Amino acid sequence: MTTQVIDKNETKTDVAHETSRFTVRAVMAMAGAIGIWALACLIGGLASGGIGNLIRGYISTIVGP
Repeated sequence: MTTQVIDKNETKTDVAHETSRFTVRAVMAMAGAIGIWALACLIGGLASGGIGNLIRGYISTIVGP
């Protein structure tokens, strides 16, 4: 004859802490994606016009035509 043993374990979860961790990870993932996109745009700008045109376009954007 076998005896069944029921073992109950109760785990306390801090929902606010878990939500905060998820939010921080989501924001970091989005920041990483934006950084990769910015780097791709910079490389594309360098490839299409060179460093001189990229700097000239940046300065004319800030100062105006």
